[in-house]
Amino acid sequence: MTQDRIIVETTVHAPLEKVWEAYTSPEHVTYWNFASDDWHCPRAEADLRVGGQFSSRMEAKDGSMGFDFAGTYTRIVTNERIDYRFGDRHASVVFTPEGDRVKVSVSFDPETVFPVEQQRAGWLSILDNFARYVPTI
Repeated sequence: MTQDRIIVETTVHAPLEKVWEAYTSPEHVTYWNFASDDWHCPRAEADLRVGGQFSSRMEAKDGSMGFDFAGTYTRIVTNERIDYRFGDRHASVVFTPEGDRVKVSVSFDPETVFPVEQQRAGWLSILDNFARYVPTI
């Protein structure tokens, strides 16, 4: 039996084009792609096209642990949606304009090692970092 997808959402107070740019450009990803203040994202790469690869390095600031989050884009609709595969799992990011802000919704297949609530909390924390970062650029 497969677990339902996990969904996390945030609202970003910025124009759609700025939100899209901050989500898809490696030079911005390094500023928001981590779940807590004791972690960081020292590097990110993205070839934003169907079949293109992306990768971001997440690691503890003290160097005690880290991992690469990487995958392949499977669908891209500029300023609307990104679908990607990472390992045997899939995720979708949907950008929905709401007046002068944008709702960003991420849905993803859960993994089997960590509890669903822990996964939801981690991904939501990253998304909340994103929402705080975008208005500063």
